[in-house]
Amino acid sequence: MDLEAAGKKRLLQLNELDESRLHSYENAKLYKEKTKRWHDKHIKPRHFESGQQVLSFNSRLRLFPGKLKSRWTGPFEVVRVTPYSAIELRALNGERNFLVNGHRVKQYWGGIIDREKTKVVLADE
Repeated sequence: MDLEAAGKKRLLQLNELDESRLHSYENAKLYKEKTKRWHDKHIKPRHFESGQQVLSFNSRLRLFPGKLKSRWTGPFEVVRVTPYSAIELRALNGERNFLVNGHRVKQYWGGIIDREKTKVVLADE
């Protein structure tokens, strides 16, 4: 056995391993940049003005949430928009004002929200 040749071969294998590791880091970085560009391209800007009606996302933890129940509550009226997308809302009956994150608000397009539970009876034929 030639120990010098075995040592050179082992150093070559270690260098190849380092090189493949660096390539994988570079590929991961390129992948992250590409997915970030794709994600940022699909973000829709939201602009709110005072007097506009919006819905607010209700994120409270519930023990038994309804699967088909909407988690959007409202409509609310926008009182003012502060910097960094904080929005002050007021209920339509004018009870109180509260601040929410602008990411938890979406535009309300009108229509009647029916909060009544309905019962559907299925009959066997």
